[in-house]
Amino acid sequence: MSSTVLIVAGEAYPLVKTGGLADAVTGLAQALDQSGAQVRILLPAYRGVLDKVRIDASWPIEGLPGGPARLVSGHCRSTGLACLLLDNPALFDRPGCYIDETGRDYADNACRFAALAHAAAAVAAGLPGLERPAIVHAHDWHAALTPLLIKGAGLRSVKTVLTIHNLAFQGAFDPGEVQQLGLPSNVREAAGLYAWGRLNFLQAGILHADRVTTVSHTYAREILDPERGCGLDGALRFRADALVALPNGIDDELWNPATNVHLQPNGFSVNNLGNKARWKEHVQRAFGLAQDPGALLTVSCCRLTEQKMADLTADTLIDALAAHPRLQFALLGKGEQRFEEAFRQIAAKHPGRCGVHIGYDEAVAHRLLAGADVLWHPSRFEPFGLTPLYAMRYGTLPIVTAVGGLADSVRDPGAHAGEAAMMHANGLMLNSPDTNGVMAVLARAAHLKAHDAVWRAMQRNAMTGTHGWSHAVQSYLDLFAELTGRRLTVAQRRAERIRLSKSAQTQSAASA
Repeated sequence: MSSTVLIVAGEAYPLVKTGGLADAVTGLAQALDQSGAQVRILLPAYRGVLDKVRIDASWPIEGLPGGPARLVSGHCRSTGLACLLLDNPALFDRPGCYIDETGRDYADNACRFAALAHAAAAVAAGLPGLERPAIVHAHDWHAALTPLLIKGAGLRSVKTVLTIHNLAFQGAFDPGEVQQLGLPSNVREAAGLYAWGRLNFLQAGILHADRVTTVSHTYAREILDPERGCGLDGALRFRADALVALPNGIDDELWNPATNVHLQPNGFSVNNLGNKARWKEHVQRAFGLAQDPGALLTVSCCRLTEQKMADLTADTLIDALAAHPRLQFALLGKGEQRFEEAFRQIAAKHPGRCGVHIGYDEAVAHRLLAGADVLWHPSRFEPFGLTPLYAMRYGTLPIVTAVGGLADSVRDPGAHAGEAAMMHANGLMLNSPDTNGVMAVLARAAHLKAHDAVWRAMQRNAMTGTHGWSHAVQSYLDLFAELTGRRLTVAQRRAERIRLSKSAQTQSAASA
């Protein structure tokens, strides 16, 4: 009986990453593997991805949208995780995963990610020499056709889970494209394939997965409301009995300031923060800021979109710099061109106070969060919010809005509660998303930072929070056990590894 979990996603770190989805997928896969489950990640073989994998085997797959392909089995060279790569250069050998070099969605994205779902269904049906999965876990719209295809193929023994990381991205396409997706008639006619007059991959997954999960408790409640349900609140309310909130985790080892490779040889810990000041100096130099150890170094590391309130930040930053003479702002991110240009102009007009790097670099991100005092991370909606958790691991206190996962992970008793209450906080809330609110929360941050005992207590709370995958993965194991009626325990997995090791030793001795 199979004990394999097949994770299907559009990206997984370090093979390919455009955002937090890649971190979440790999973090879950590693945690499941360490907990005793057998895990494979299926994703497209984008340009350069095959070079990052030790290839073990491959299978030709016919009849997929976009033409013949092969499925490549191997292990990620850096993490050792088992992976399956859908290799079709016509679909995936391109500069970007989802968008072209001008920032526009690829015109054939429906075909590209329908092919990924077909490949997942083929694995679920069985390929020679590859164990069929017990669970197929699809992530976001890129993989959301998978549950419908598996159900349409009558594979009842394979249970499906869809995790919604961001409901705003749904895989919505012109209905005429359905003819290009290779869907059998029973799938084309299934309920939920269309929403609001368009093909909708995510709704199809919501209505046909055995379970639907999302990544924080608050977000799970929010998306049932028409105001925040992005047009799919009706489908989610219909599946409310199948909807489960399973919060993400983070990789505590990767985001350990004492050992992270990007921070060596100047690592630090909750009990020895000395080198954090060195990273502050580094960030100030790297972003062209004045060397001021007492500055309130506030940083942003996110996509430049309205969701992340880039408009509010750009509109209020000049006033904030004027109102707070020792405020410094450093930004690492990319997104909409209008926001990129706005921040470039602010930096040009305020040298020494504002520094901007348009783009993303993993090493720079680690060092930026290590050196900062405050992470600026307000959002209009936020399913989970990985970056504030990364910042907290590095003793950098987040300023957030009380939405989605941010409301669950950041504790702020409020300005009215007094300094004693703030000894139990781990960040600050932007209560009013306007100029007055921005000024007020930055003034609070500056005031609290001037009170060393309070600030150190808040840093300790932030750095010692239990947000690791080792804690979060238990909920996934419980869900998979509920669906399959069994659990592969760590003890069983270790016993199997020992048995295989002894068998190999016996065979080696016999052949010697």
